[in-house]
Amino acid sequence: MFGSLFEEEEEGEGFSPAPSGARMLKGGEEPPPPRGRVNLSGIKNQGGTCYLNSLLQTLFFTPEFREELFSLGPEELGCLEDKDKPEAKVRVIPLELQRLFARLLLVDQQSASTADLTDSFGWNNSEESRQHDVQELNRILFSALEHSLVDTSGSTFIHRLYHGTTVNSIVCMECGNVSQRQEDFLDLTVCVRGVCGLEGALWDMFVEKEMFEGSNLYRCGQCDLLVTAAKSAKLRKLPPFLTVSLLRFNFDFAKCERYKETGRCAFPLVISLRPFCEQMDGEDSDYSYQLFSVIIHKGGCYGGHYHVYIKDVDHLGLWEPPVRENVGGGGGGGAEEELVLDYTDDPLSVLSSIISQDANKSVLLDQLGQRLMDKIGSSWSKKYRKHYGPIGKFIQNHSDVFVLAHNGTRVALKANPPSPVTQPPSPVKPTLGPDPNNTVDLHPEPQPETTCEVEGSHWFDLNDSTVTCIHEKDIEKMFQGRESAYMLFYRKTTLRRPTEARRNPEYKVPPHLFQMAEEENRSLQQRREELEASSNRVELVLHLAPRYKLENGALQPISVEQNETLSFDRRKTVGDLRMTIYQMQDFWEGDMSLTVAKSLPSGLHLYNTLTDDEVSLYSAGILTGTGLFVWNGKEVCGAAVQTGAEWEPVLLTVVRPSLGEEKGEAGNQVGGGRGGGEGLLKESRGFAGKVTLDELREALGEPQESLLCQEKRGGEGEGGGRSGWRVFCPEDMQKTLKELALKDGDSLLVLEPHARDNSSFSVSGDMVTVTTPSDCRWLQVEYRTERGGGDRKEEEEGRRAKVPASGNTLLFEVKQRAIEELQLQEQLMGVECCLRQMDHAGKLLLPVCEELSVRDAGIRLMTSLSLCLGMAPKNTQLFLYYTVGTAPSSGLEGDIIVEQSCTVKQCLKAMLALAGLEGDSWHLRRMDWCEEVGEALMDEVSNLKRNPFFSLAMAELRTVGQVEISEEATLEDLKTQILTLPALQFVCVPSPAFVRLWQLEGHRLGHILRGQQVTLRKLKLSSGMELCVQQLLGEEDIGPKEVLLRVQMGVPGKREYYPPQDLIWDASRDPSPRSLRSALSLRYGLSPDSLLLAKHKPLTHTWETISNWSQQVSKRKKKKKAESLLGAPFHLKDGDIIGVKNLLIDSNRDFITIFIKLYLFLPSGPEKKIVPIKARKPEVALSINVGVFR
Repeated sequence: MFGSLFEEEEEGEGFSPAPSGARMLKGGEEPPPPRGRVNLSGIKNQGGTCYLNSLLQTLFFTPEFREELFSLGPEELGCLEDKDKPEAKVRVIPLELQRLFARLLLVDQQSASTADLTDSFGWNNSEESRQHDVQELNRILFSALEHSLVDTSGSTFIHRLYHGTTVNSIVCMECGNVSQRQEDFLDLTVCVRGVCGLEGALWDMFVEKEMFEGSNLYRCGQCDLLVTAAKSAKLRKLPPFLTVSLLRFNFDFAKCERYKETGRCAFPLVISLRPFCEQMDGEDSDYSYQLFSVIIHKGGCYGGHYHVYIKDVDHLGLWEPPVRENVGGGGGGGAEEELVLDYTDDPLSVLSSIISQDANKSVLLDQLGQRLMDKIGSSWSKKYRKHYGPIGKFIQNHSDVFVLAHNGTRVALKANPPSPVTQPPSPVKPTLGPDPNNTVDLHPEPQPETTCEVEGSHWFDLNDSTVTCIHEKDIEKMFQGRESAYMLFYRKTTLRRPTEARRNPEYKVPPHLFQMAEEENRSLQQRREELEASSNRVELVLHLAPRYKLENGALQPISVEQNETLSFDRRKTVGDLRMTIYQMQDFWEGDMSLTVAKSLPSGLHLYNTLTDDEVSLYSAGILTGTGLFVWNGKEVCGAAVQTGAEWEPVLLTVVRPSLGEEKGEAGNQVGGGRGGGEGLLKESRGFAGKVTLDELREALGEPQESLLCQEKRGGEGEGGGRSGWRVFCPEDMQKTLKELALKDGDSLLVLEPHARDNSSFSVSGDMVTVTTPSDCRWLQVEYRTERGGGDRKEEEEGRRAKVPASGNTLLFEVKQRAIEELQLQEQLMGVECCLRQMDHAGKLLLPVCEELSVRDAGIRLMTSLSLCLGMAPKNTQLFLYYTVGTAPSSGLEGDIIVEQSCTVKQCLKAMLALAGLEGDSWHLRRMDWCEEVGEALMDEVSNLKRNPFFSLAMAELRTVGQVEISEEATLEDLKTQILTLPALQFVCVPSPAFVRLWQLEGHRLGHILRGQQVTLRKLKLSSGMELCVQQLLGEEDIGPKEVLLRVQMGVPGKREYYPPQDLIWDASRDPSPRSLRSALSLRYGLSPDSLLLAKHKPLTHTWETISNWSQQVSKRKKKKKAESLLGAPFHLKDGDIIGVKNLLIDSNRDFITIFIKLYLFLPSGPEKKIVPIKARKPEVALSINVGVFR
């Protein structure tokens, strides 16, 4: 039904969420898709109206009900345009029901909306999302219709069609007196418990007699005595349509709870009610009923989902034998089932069958996937993509079978292609009434049948918006189980339909409803054409060859002239595009080649050339923003150009030692920065990716004796004004830049033989150490003081000082010099202070040990340190954060410095003394980075150094209040309203895109809400849901298949991590470890093979290593498939911590740290495991508001 009710159901065909990448028109929403292969329309689910949809479809496929409703004209019902006039009596409910049935019959859309109908009921959004019983709705809806139709010609049609009569009799066994009472019924409610089927339940109701005897005697009105009597019931009047409700929901008085009866209750397709009737002397046909609708409930007694099996009496839909993927064992027909299985396993046969059965012998390429879904009940991506690739690629690879026609928009069989002279008609064309000038016809004239009707045909499963073909035998599966029949609808076998109603949806539809359907179909057709045109227009960027030259392995623009843009229809061919460009360029002479081009940091590079003029741009993979290089296909300005991904250029930073005579050169000399200094010159050069290092050295004009070195980041010995470079070995000199995984922005040091004598360069084995010159040896110290407690730090008067320092300078000396420069001797006299590093966001990190030198502490020169109040830890000490209270962040917070050899008990005692607490019931628990309390430290005698702990820093998230908002509002509207809360009045963001919303799951961050224009109903946000707000520094629009991960790089040689960074990983195409490793390699500029990854598990405070290129073997397919990190065992989701280690410079594969955050916990008693109870919404009686028409 709705909300949490869906959680107990598996996703099936009945749930049709909107695609994440849905295209939108500029003027509004995307038009609904046309009808599917079955040519029947479903009904949209408004959130919890599946019970309403199932009943409405049953009434719609009851032709007699539909035609009785259509027979009521505006003169009796009024007009909807007058419903707001106080004097007008407009019967809104039957009018809206007429319009809904007309849309289901005539409007070309996959599903119709019931929003207008439910509005006429007086329902609000909460009513549309609340679960109700379909039997209750059946009675209330019929009552509302009867009240709406009083004083009209249709005031009695519901009574005539559905109402029957029973008679209850009590016979006195003494005098034979018979007492009778007649009752009217709309439906028969039968008990399914303890009976084998419907006929057995009816036998108990209308054949078996109840005896009044013993202590339970009956007082006879004629005898005036308590006598023995027999009570029985019979059917006196049978309605044309019999409704049977199966009583599956009962109450267990022993357990005091409701439950659903899932036992077997069979019901026949044809049933005779003669044994249960009072008069049994009629013809057999007078008592015979045929099943035509089964409303099915899937789920439990507190929620679930309704859908309906319906027999199409008038054959309005196109029924095809359903294809079964699962083959049953034993029995007859095994060969036939095996043949069907082989047929579905072959996509070539399935697609050929779909195209050959189409009336036009061709199918739109965009609709081929939907046709496949309608045919086999499964999508291409789910069934075939893994083994055959995308459907478009599959069709191109089988050009001997398929042919793309009409500018590549339609696919046909090569043996029977469509005629190129006539334009193919639209796949589904709307019906439009008797107008002879109308050229649009949704339902063409029925073709003469050449084959007999298949037994058990014309049954459909209508599951909200989805309509699929089923076989009559599938009904037997609904006799029992969690998904079973709930209501049965029978029609008398004597009811015959006229021949003109067969396959004729226009039969007895009033003209004004024809006109309404015609207008809606024309509007839909226009919107679809606009969408088709807008979605097929691509913006191309044209790069003309005369404006470029080849330089450093890439094409560089000669002039500042802007590139030309061209808007083109991607359904047209490459030849059409070439001709259009010819007409645009009057000066062009000779051949013209079009090559896909991409702008890279090093310049423009060319990839594949479009050679086949008959291929459409869609088939060629041309998208909006694609760059095309227009040239002769051979050379540019006399220079040959290499194309392809393997020649993709790389922009490298070439670093050379600067000689004395070169120091005056402007623009090349570098005075500082990582790896740079007064004695280094930097130059950006582009090189083709297929060039070897030997060829690169030759291009630079360097002798063979020169060394090429790559910068080694985060390595041992860095900091303190030094940087390390790794010398390429002779084997590496024969490798290409791509093989060495060099990327844009990487630095190469070129060291000539005479430069090695310079004191700034030290060569040791395969390592070169570059020392920063003296004028770049400094550290900037900024004075900060704590105000207001907690983590809130503010800069005081912007006091900063640049302190001279080298790699060997002790940090204690740096602090003393900074105090002198800032003239803080008197202010800080007798006050403990320390130095802290800052991350890229300006957040303070741990205090540094002042006994270490700048180099040993890993601090780079020309960076900033903060001078803060507080003690600095020694080399043998640990700096700890702690919290006091019964819950995180609920009490005192502080920090403490203890010896690494200190035991847990000693640490606890010191914390209690510092916090001023007493008692022996306190203990320590570990706390993770998001302040989740972990297990207690039970071993009090072990020292802290041997206890592995973990803690990370995360941006603070806080709840800010409550908001009331409609379910139809978008996520952007919710963010905008949240920003108006008083707690956020000082938060300034340019737009709602700078705000991130997290959904809380058990007081933990769950997942991020995505899609600025997605409604809160589609996001399944219900009342009382808790959200967390996070302010961002930039705009964010995370896709449905993108995951936000918190990535931390390990500090080499230490059990610490650099500050965390957000990584948005696109897992839509490849959720494997390889894809994640590639994304991280781009982030850190490292080779993917050198990275070791692990996921942090906060509940156990452990790490789970992500194997390099793990693969698993499917037993069924016997083929290897890549491991998905979104599934077991990792289940990556938003906010997960990913640890990264660079194996080139860090041999420690252990991700555990010794940075401790402890939590003081005072238990109030023995711990109990609390199992959360799912709160259920209060049950509200179903009602429909009806006006007074008497």
